[in-house]
Amino acid sequence: MMSGMEDREVRTTRMVAAPRERVFAAWTDPVQLARWWGPNGFTNTIHRFELKPEGVWDFTMHGPNGQDFHNTCVFKRLETPDYLEFDHLKEMHFYKAVVRFTDVEGGTRIDWTMRFDSAEELTPIRKFVELANGENLDRLALLVSVLH
Repeated sequence: MMSGMEDREVRTTRMVAAPRERVFAAWTDPVQLARWWGPNGFTNTIHRFELKPEGVWDFTMHGPNGQDFHNTCVFKRLETPDYLEFDHLKEMHFYKAVVRFTDVEGGTRIDWTMRFDSAEELTPIRKFVELANGENLDRLALLVSVLH
C-alpha cells in the first residue's frame, strides 16, 4: 500500500537533450505544444491558449481512430523557464499538473506530476497514463532536438 499522495499521483521524469528555455517553450507555445501533446498517433487543435494565471487552455485531441477528446485546462502558476502548473478540468479526468524544468548536464530534466482527486479515480487508468506520458515526452524530446 502506498502512503501519502503516491496512490493518486503519476510522476514522470525525463532528461531531454535541449536547453531548459527551449523545453519550457515547447510546453508554453501553443504552436509547438500542438505538435507533441498526447500519446502516439494523436493530433491537437488548440482553440484558446492564454498563458497567464487563470488563463484557459482549451483544445481538442484527435485520436488515431478518429475519436475527438475535448480538454479544458486552467493555468495556475508560471515561472519561466522553471515551473508550470495547471488544472485539467475536463473532459475525462480532473487532475493538477505540476511540471518542473531543471538544468542538468547535457540538457533539461523534466519532473511532471499529475495529481488526481483520489486513488479510486487514478487506479483504473494509471498504466495508460504512465504509458501516455512516456509517449508524450518522447514526442517532446524529438521536437526540441530538431529545433536547434
